[in-house]
Amino acid sequence: MVSEGRSVDATSAPVSRTLESAGFVHLIARADGDALAASGLLARALAERGTPFQVSVDRTVTARTARVRDREPAADDVTLAIGAIDADVARLETADRSATLAALDCVRDLETTPEPVLALAGLVAADIEPGAGESEWVLETATERGLVSRRPGVAVPTADLVDGIAHSTRLLGPWSGDVDATREALTGLGVALDAPDTLEADDHRAIGSAVALDVIGADEATVTAAETIQRALRPYATPDHAFDTVGGFADVLEATARTEPGTGAALAMGHDVDESARVAWREYGRRAHAALEGASTSRYDGLFVVEFDDGPVEAVARIAAAFRSPEPTVLAVSKGRRSSTNGTGEAAIVTRSDDPLGATIEGVARELGHESDTAPEYDVGHRRGYLRYDTTRDDETIIETVRELR
Repeated sequence: MVSEGRSVDATSAPVSRTLESAGFVHLIARADGDALAASGLLARALAERGTPFQVSVDRTVTARTARVRDREPAADDVTLAIGAIDADVARLETADRSATLAALDCVRDLETTPEPVLALAGLVAADIEPGAGESEWVLETATERGLVSRRPGVAVPTADLVDGIAHSTRLLGPWSGDVDATREALTGLGVALDAPDTLEADDHRAIGSAVALDVIGADEATVTAAETIQRALRPYATPDHAFDTVGGFADVLEATARTEPGTGAALAMGHDVDESARVAWREYGRRAHAALEGASTSRYDGLFVVEFDDGPVEAVARIAAAFRSPEPTVLAVSKGRRSSTNGTGEAAIVTRSDDPLGATIEGVARELGHESDTAPEYDVGHRRGYLRYDTTRDDETIIETVRELR
Protein backbone atom coordinates (compact mmCIF):
# COMPACT_ATOMS: atom_id res chain seq x y z
CA MET A 1 0.00 0.00 0.00
CA VAL A 2 1.37 3.36 -0.97
CA SER A 3 2.31 5.81 1.73
CA GLU A 4 1.65 9.49 1.29
CA GLY A 5 4.87 10.29 3.14
CA ARG A 6 5.01 12.59 6.14
CA SER A 7 2.26 15.08 5.51
CA VAL A 8 2.83 18.52 6.91
CA ASP A 9 0.35 19.59 9.56
CA ALA A 10 0.18 21.80 12.61
CA THR A 11 2.03 19.28 14.79
CA SER A 12 5.02 18.77 12.46
CA ALA A 13 7.75 21.10 11.24
CA PRO A 14 6.73 22.96 8.08
CA VAL A 15 8.49 21.87 4.92
CA SER A 16 10.04 25.34 4.63
CA ARG A 17 11.72 24.95 8.02
CA THR A 18 13.09 21.58 6.99
CA LEU A 19 14.48 23.03 3.77
CA GLU A 20 16.03 26.00 5.57
CA SER A 21 18.38 23.73 7.50
CA ALA A 22 19.13 21.30 4.65
CA GLY A 23 22.63 20.88 3.28
CA PHE A 24 21.25 19.22 0.15
CA VAL A 25 17.68 18.75 -1.12
CA HIS A 26 16.43 15.98 -3.39
CA LEU A 27 13.09 16.91 -4.98
CA ILE A 28 11.20 13.89 -6.35
CA ALA A 29 8.21 14.93 -8.46
CA ARG A 30 5.22 13.19 -9.95
CA ALA A 31 5.21 13.34 -13.75
CA ASP A 32 2.56 15.95 -14.49
CA GLY A 33 2.48 19.67 -15.15
CA ASP A 34 1.34 20.66 -11.66
CA ALA A 35 4.09 18.74 -9.85
CA LEU A 36 6.68 19.79 -12.43
CA ALA A 37 5.85 23.46 -11.87
CA ALA A 38 6.02 22.92 -8.11
CA SER A 39 9.47 21.36 -8.42
CA GLY A 40 10.63 24.32 -10.50
CA LEU A 41 9.33 26.85 -7.99
CA LEU A 42 11.11 25.07 -5.14
CA ALA A 43 14.31 24.55 -7.12
CA ARG A 44 14.49 28.25 -7.97
CA ALA A 45 13.97 29.15 -4.31
CA LEU A 46 16.74 26.77 -3.24
CA ALA A 47 19.07 28.19 -5.89
CA GLU A 48 18.34 31.71 -4.66
CA ARG A 49 19.26 30.62 -1.13
CA GLY A 50 22.41 28.82 -2.31
CA THR A 51 21.19 25.36 -1.26
CA PRO A 52 22.39 22.49 -3.50
CA PHE A 53 19.59 20.37 -4.91
CA GLN A 54 18.61 17.70 -7.40
CA VAL A 55 15.28 17.32 -9.21
CA SER A 56 13.94 13.93 -10.32
CA VAL A 57 10.68 13.35 -12.19
CA ASP A 58 9.20 9.84 -12.31
CA ARG A 59 5.92 8.46 -13.66
CA THR A 60 5.16 5.88 -10.97
CA VAL A 61 5.16 5.49 -7.21
CA THR A 62 7.54 2.54 -7.60
CA ALA A 63 10.08 4.57 -9.56
CA ARG A 64 10.02 7.46 -7.08
CA THR A 65 10.34 5.08 -4.15
CA ALA A 66 13.29 3.32 -5.77
CA ARG A 67 15.12 6.63 -6.13
CA VAL A 68 14.83 7.20 -2.40
CA ARG A 69 15.95 3.70 -1.48
CA ASP A 70 18.91 3.75 -3.88
CA ARG A 71 20.42 6.86 -2.29
CA GLU A 72 22.60 7.06 0.79
CA PRO A 73 21.85 10.56 2.08
CA ALA A 74 24.10 12.55 4.35
CA ALA A 75 22.86 13.59 7.75
CA ASP A 76 21.72 17.02 6.57
CA ASP A 77 20.15 15.82 3.29
CA VAL A 78 16.41 16.29 2.82
CA THR A 79 14.23 14.36 0.41
CA LEU A 80 10.95 16.03 -0.51
CA ALA A 81 8.35 14.11 -2.52
CA ILE A 82 5.83 15.94 -4.68
CA GLY A 83 3.26 13.20 -5.15
CA ALA A 84 2.58 9.79 -3.61
CA ILE A 85 5.56 7.68 -2.54
CA ASP A 86 6.11 4.48 -0.55
CA ALA A 87 8.89 5.82 1.63
CA ASP A 88 9.24 7.72 4.89
CA VAL A 89 10.06 11.13 3.44
CA ALA A 90 8.46 14.55 3.65
CA ARG A 91 5.72 15.17 1.12
CA LEU A 92 4.83 18.61 -0.12
CA GLU A 93 1.39 18.12 -1.57
CA THR A 94 -1.67 17.85 0.65
CA ALA A 95 -4.79 15.87 -0.15
CA ASP A 96 -7.01 18.79 -1.10
CA ARG A 97 -4.58 21.26 -2.74
CA SER A 98 -2.48 21.32 -5.85
CA ALA A 99 1.29 20.87 -5.62
CA THR A 100 1.78 24.32 -7.11
CA LEU A 101 -0.20 26.04 -4.36
CA ALA A 102 1.68 24.11 -1.68
CA ALA A 103 5.00 25.02 -3.31
CA LEU A 104 4.05 28.69 -3.43
CA ASP A 105 3.42 28.69 0.32
CA CYS A 106 6.79 27.07 0.92
CA VAL A 107 8.65 29.48 -1.38
CA ARG A 108 7.18 32.50 0.38
CA ASP A 109 8.01 31.00 3.78
CA LEU A 110 11.61 30.74 2.57
CA GLU A 111 11.46 34.50 1.88
CA THR A 112 12.17 34.06 -1.81
CA THR A 113 10.17 35.32 -4.77
CA PRO A 114 8.23 32.76 -6.82
CA GLU A 115 8.21 33.00 -10.61
CA PRO A 116 4.58 34.03 -11.33
CA VAL A 117 4.23 32.74 -14.90
CA LEU A 118 5.51 29.29 -13.95
CA ALA A 119 3.15 29.29 -10.96
CA LEU A 120 0.16 30.26 -13.10
CA ALA A 121 1.01 27.54 -15.64
CA GLY A 122 1.22 24.98 -12.85
CA LEU A 123 -2.20 26.05 -11.61
CA VAL A 124 -3.69 25.68 -15.09
CA ALA A 125 -2.13 22.22 -15.35
CA ALA A 126 -3.91 21.40 -12.07
CA ASP A 127 -7.23 22.57 -13.57
CA ILE A 128 -7.29 25.74 -11.48
CA GLU A 129 -8.37 28.97 -13.15
CA PRO A 130 -5.64 31.62 -12.76
CA GLY A 131 -6.65 34.06 -10.06
CA ALA A 132 -9.22 31.75 -8.49
CA GLY A 133 -9.26 31.33 -4.72
CA GLU A 134 -5.81 31.15 -3.17
CA SER A 135 -4.14 32.01 -6.47
CA GLU A 136 -5.52 35.55 -6.69
CA TRP A 137 -2.30 37.14 -5.46
CA VAL A 138 -0.24 35.24 -8.08
CA LEU A 139 -2.27 36.65 -10.95
CA GLU A 140 -2.24 40.14 -9.42
CA THR A 141 1.56 40.00 -9.06
CA ALA A 142 2.06 38.82 -12.63
CA THR A 143 -0.30 41.48 -13.97
CA GLU A 144 1.25 44.32 -11.97
CA ARG A 145 4.71 43.32 -13.23
CA GLY A 146 3.47 43.25 -16.83
CA LEU A 147 4.21 39.55 -17.18
CA VAL A 148 0.68 38.60 -18.27
CA SER A 149 -2.25 40.32 -19.92
CA ARG A 150 -5.56 38.91 -21.02
CA ARG A 151 -6.46 39.02 -24.69
CA PRO A 152 -8.94 37.37 -27.08
CA GLY A 153 -7.99 34.17 -28.86
CA VAL A 154 -6.77 30.70 -27.92
CA ALA A 155 -4.31 29.51 -25.27
CA VAL A 156 -1.41 27.94 -27.17
CA PRO A 157 2.35 28.00 -26.49
CA THR A 158 3.52 29.20 -29.90
CA ALA A 159 3.28 32.50 -31.78
CA ASP A 160 2.45 30.39 -34.83
CA LEU A 161 -1.23 29.83 -34.13
CA VAL A 162 -1.60 27.07 -36.73
CA ASP A 163 1.15 25.09 -35.05
CA GLY A 164 -0.25 25.81 -31.59
CA ILE A 165 -3.86 24.93 -32.34
CA ALA A 166 -2.97 21.78 -34.29
CA HIS A 167 -0.83 20.28 -31.53
CA SER A 168 -2.61 21.49 -28.42
CA THR A 169 -3.92 18.81 -26.07
CA ARG A 170 -6.24 21.41 -24.54
CA LEU A 171 -8.31 21.50 -27.75
CA LEU A 172 -10.08 18.91 -29.86
CA GLY A 173 -11.51 19.73 -33.27
CA PRO A 174 -11.66 18.10 -36.71
CA TRP A 175 -8.22 19.61 -37.44
CA SER A 176 -6.43 18.43 -34.28
CA GLY A 177 -3.05 16.86 -34.95
CA ASP A 178 -2.99 18.01 -38.57
CA VAL A 179 -1.20 21.27 -39.40
CA ASP A 180 -2.50 21.41 -42.97
CA ALA A 181 -6.10 20.87 -41.87
CA THR A 182 -5.73 23.51 -39.19
CA ARG A 183 -4.35 26.03 -41.66
CA GLU A 184 -7.19 25.29 -44.09
CA ALA A 185 -9.77 25.79 -41.34
CA LEU A 186 -8.35 29.20 -40.43
CA THR A 187 -7.45 30.49 -43.89
CA GLY A 188 -10.91 31.79 -44.69
CA LEU A 189 -10.86 34.17 -41.72
CA GLY A 190 -8.78 36.75 -43.54
CA VAL A 191 -6.17 36.71 -40.78
CA ALA A 192 -2.43 37.04 -41.44
CA LEU A 193 -1.52 33.62 -40.05
CA ASP A 194 2.07 33.87 -41.25
CA ALA A 195 2.63 37.20 -39.53
CA PRO A 196 1.55 36.59 -35.92
CA ASP A 197 3.20 39.78 -34.65
CA THR A 198 0.77 41.84 -36.73
CA LEU A 199 -2.41 40.26 -35.38
CA GLU A 200 -4.83 42.61 -33.66
CA ALA A 201 -7.39 41.81 -30.97
CA ASP A 202 -10.10 41.34 -33.60
CA ASP A 203 -7.91 38.78 -35.41
CA HIS A 204 -7.40 36.77 -32.25
CA ARG A 205 -11.11 37.05 -31.51
CA ALA A 206 -11.99 35.66 -34.95
CA ILE A 207 -9.60 32.74 -34.50
CA GLY A 208 -10.97 31.97 -31.04
CA SER A 209 -14.55 32.01 -32.32
CA ALA A 210 -13.72 29.73 -35.25
CA VAL A 211 -11.90 27.25 -33.02
CA ALA A 212 -14.73 27.23 -30.48
CA LEU A 213 -17.36 26.61 -33.16
CA ASP A 214 -15.37 23.70 -34.58
CA VAL A 215 -14.86 22.18 -31.15
CA ILE A 216 -18.48 22.46 -30.07
CA GLY A 217 -19.87 21.60 -33.51
CA ALA A 218 -17.97 18.32 -33.92
CA ASP A 219 -20.31 15.34 -34.38
CA GLU A 220 -18.97 13.53 -31.30
CA ALA A 221 -18.67 16.61 -29.05
CA THR A 222 -20.34 16.30 -25.67
CA VAL A 223 -21.89 18.91 -23.41
CA THR A 224 -18.62 19.16 -21.49
CA ALA A 225 -16.83 20.29 -24.68
CA ALA A 226 -18.63 23.63 -24.48
CA GLU A 227 -17.50 24.05 -20.87
CA THR A 228 -13.93 22.95 -21.52
CA ILE A 229 -13.33 25.18 -24.53
CA GLN A 230 -14.11 28.24 -22.41
CA ARG A 231 -10.93 27.56 -20.40
CA ALA A 232 -8.86 27.67 -23.58
CA LEU A 233 -10.27 31.01 -24.77
CA ARG A 234 -9.31 34.55 -23.77
CA PRO A 235 -5.86 33.42 -22.64
CA TYR A 236 -3.36 35.18 -20.45
CA ALA A 237 -0.69 36.26 -22.92
CA THR A 238 2.94 36.29 -21.75
CA PRO A 239 4.71 38.89 -23.94
CA ASP A 240 8.20 38.40 -22.51
CA HIS A 241 8.06 34.64 -21.98
CA ALA A 242 9.34 31.80 -24.16
CA PHE A 243 5.77 30.48 -24.49
CA ASP A 244 3.03 32.75 -25.72
CA THR A 245 0.29 32.09 -23.16
CA VAL A 246 -0.04 30.69 -19.65
CA GLY A 247 -2.33 27.91 -20.87
CA GLY A 248 0.10 27.02 -23.64
CA PHE A 249 2.97 26.86 -21.14
CA ALA A 250 0.85 24.49 -19.02
CA ASP A 251 0.39 22.26 -22.06
CA VAL A 252 4.16 22.12 -22.58
CA LEU A 253 4.75 21.30 -18.91
CA GLU A 254 2.30 18.40 -19.16
CA ALA A 255 3.92 17.05 -22.32
CA THR A 256 7.51 17.24 -21.10
CA ALA A 257 6.64 15.80 -17.69
CA ARG A 258 5.27 12.68 -19.39
CA THR A 259 7.72 12.19 -22.25
CA GLU A 260 10.91 14.19 -21.61
CA PRO A 261 11.15 14.59 -17.82
CA GLY A 262 14.76 15.81 -17.92
CA THR A 263 13.79 18.55 -20.35
CA GLY A 264 10.69 19.30 -18.31
CA ALA A 265 12.66 19.67 -15.08
CA ALA A 266 15.19 21.94 -16.79
CA LEU A 267 12.37 24.01 -18.26
CA ALA A 268 10.68 24.44 -14.88
CA MET A 269 14.00 25.51 -13.37
CA GLY A 270 14.36 28.23 -16.01
CA HIS A 271 17.10 26.74 -18.18
CA ASP A 272 17.29 27.41 -21.93
CA VAL A 273 15.55 24.29 -23.25
CA ASP A 274 12.55 26.01 -24.82
CA GLU A 275 12.99 24.62 -28.32
CA SER A 276 13.53 21.06 -27.08
CA ALA A 277 10.39 21.42 -24.98
CA ARG A 278 8.40 22.62 -28.00
CA VAL A 279 9.58 19.64 -30.05
CA ALA A 280 8.47 17.26 -27.29
CA TRP A 281 5.13 19.06 -26.99
CA ARG A 282 4.42 18.85 -30.73
CA GLU A 283 5.13 15.13 -30.83
CA TYR A 284 3.06 14.54 -27.71
CA GLY A 285 0.08 16.38 -29.18
CA ARG A 286 0.42 14.72 -32.59
CA ARG A 287 0.52 11.23 -31.08
CA ALA A 288 -2.35 11.92 -28.69
CA HIS A 289 -4.67 13.16 -31.43
CA ALA A 290 -3.66 10.35 -33.82
CA ALA A 291 -4.40 7.78 -31.11
CA LEU A 292 -7.80 9.26 -30.35
CA GLU A 293 -8.67 9.52 -34.03
CA GLY A 294 -8.02 5.79 -34.56
CA ALA A 295 -9.40 4.57 -31.24
CA SER A 296 -12.37 2.32 -30.58
CA THR A 297 -14.72 3.38 -27.79
CA SER A 298 -17.28 1.72 -25.57
CA ARG A 299 -19.64 3.04 -22.96
CA TYR A 300 -20.66 1.64 -19.60
CA ASP A 301 -22.56 3.04 -16.65
CA GLY A 302 -20.27 5.80 -15.42
CA LEU A 303 -17.30 4.74 -17.57
CA PHE A 304 -16.18 5.59 -21.11
CA VAL A 305 -13.43 3.36 -22.53
CA VAL A 306 -11.00 4.42 -25.27
CA GLU A 307 -8.77 1.70 -26.75
CA PHE A 308 -5.99 2.33 -29.26
CA ASP A 309 -2.77 0.81 -30.57
CA ASP A 310 -0.24 3.35 -29.36
CA GLY A 311 -0.13 6.82 -27.85
CA PRO A 312 0.21 8.78 -24.60
CA VAL A 313 -2.55 7.32 -22.45
CA GLU A 314 -2.78 10.23 -20.00
CA ALA A 315 -3.29 12.79 -22.75
CA VAL A 316 -5.82 10.64 -24.59
CA ALA A 317 -7.82 10.07 -21.40
CA ARG A 318 -7.75 13.78 -20.52
CA ILE A 319 -8.82 14.91 -24.00
CA ALA A 320 -11.59 12.31 -24.16
CA ALA A 321 -12.89 13.26 -20.71
CA ALA A 322 -12.97 16.93 -21.69
CA PHE A 323 -14.48 16.67 -25.17
CA ARG A 324 -15.83 13.21 -26.01
CA SER A 325 -16.97 11.27 -22.98
CA PRO A 326 -20.65 11.19 -22.06
CA GLU A 327 -19.64 9.51 -18.77
CA PRO A 328 -17.76 11.16 -15.89
CA THR A 329 -14.82 8.72 -15.94
CA VAL A 330 -12.60 7.74 -18.87
CA LEU A 331 -10.32 4.71 -19.15
CA ALA A 332 -7.72 4.90 -21.93
CA VAL A 333 -5.91 1.67 -22.82
CA SER A 334 -2.88 1.48 -25.10
CA LYS A 335 -1.73 -1.79 -26.66
CA GLY A 336 1.38 -0.36 -28.32
CA ARG A 337 4.02 -2.22 -26.31
CA ARG A 338 2.10 -5.42 -25.72
CA SER A 339 2.55 -8.76 -27.50
CA SER A 340 0.60 -12.01 -27.43
CA THR A 341 3.10 -13.64 -25.08
CA ASN A 342 4.78 -10.95 -23.02
CA GLY A 343 4.82 -7.18 -23.04
CA THR A 344 3.80 -3.97 -21.39
CA GLY A 345 0.33 -2.49 -21.21
CA GLU A 346 -0.47 1.08 -20.26
CA ALA A 347 -3.71 2.61 -19.09
CA ALA A 348 -4.86 5.92 -17.67
CA ILE A 349 -7.99 6.94 -15.81
CA VAL A 350 -9.33 10.50 -15.76
CA THR A 351 -12.48 11.61 -13.98
CA ARG A 352 -14.47 14.82 -13.96
CA SER A 353 -15.84 14.04 -10.50
CA ASP A 354 -14.20 14.88 -7.18
CA ASP A 355 -14.26 11.28 -5.97
CA PRO A 356 -10.70 10.14 -5.06
CA LEU A 357 -9.09 7.74 -7.52
CA GLY A 358 -6.39 6.37 -5.24
CA ALA A 359 -8.28 3.30 -4.00
CA THR A 360 -9.41 2.46 -7.54
CA ILE A 361 -5.91 2.65 -9.02
CA GLU A 362 -4.36 0.63 -6.21
CA GLY A 363 -7.14 -1.96 -6.46
CA VAL A 364 -6.71 -2.34 -10.21
CA ALA A 365 -2.95 -2.70 -9.82
CA ARG A 366 -3.47 -5.35 -7.16
CA GLU A 367 -5.86 -7.33 -9.36
CA LEU A 368 -3.58 -7.13 -12.39
CA GLY A 369 -0.66 -8.34 -10.28
CA HIS A 370 -2.33 -11.60 -9.30
CA GLU A 371 -1.42 -13.32 -12.55
CA SER A 372 1.85 -11.54 -13.31
CA ASP A 373 5.41 -12.16 -12.19
CA THR A 374 6.02 -8.42 -12.13
CA ALA A 375 3.93 -6.13 -9.94
CA PRO A 376 2.16 -3.41 -11.93
CA GLU A 377 3.35 0.15 -11.43
CA TYR A 378 0.94 3.02 -10.96
CA ASP A 379 0.55 6.66 -10.01
CA VAL A 380 -2.25 8.85 -8.71
CA GLY A 381 -2.77 12.56 -9.28
CA HIS A 382 -5.66 14.97 -9.01
CA ARG A 383 -8.61 13.35 -10.86
CA ARG A 384 -6.26 11.07 -12.77
CA GLY A 385 -4.32 7.84 -12.46
CA TYR A 386 -1.79 5.86 -14.49
CA LEU A 387 -1.05 2.10 -14.78
CA ARG A 388 1.83 0.24 -16.38
CA TYR A 389 1.71 -3.54 -16.25
CA ASP A 390 3.40 -6.63 -17.66
CA THR A 391 0.54 -8.92 -18.51
CA THR A 392 -1.05 -11.16 -21.12
CA ARG A 393 -4.54 -10.41 -19.88
CA ASP A 394 -6.88 -8.99 -22.51
CA ASP A 395 -8.42 -5.54 -22.52
CA GLU A 396 -11.79 -6.82 -21.34
CA THR A 397 -10.19 -7.95 -18.10
CA ILE A 398 -8.69 -4.51 -17.56
CA ILE A 399 -12.04 -2.85 -18.30
CA GLU A 400 -14.01 -5.17 -16.03
CA THR A 401 -11.55 -4.67 -13.20
CA VAL A 402 -11.89 -0.89 -13.45
CA ARG A 403 -15.69 -1.15 -13.67
CA GLU A 404 -15.87 -3.27 -10.53
CA LEU A 405 -13.61 -1.04 -8.49
CA ARG A 406 -14.71 2.37 -9.73
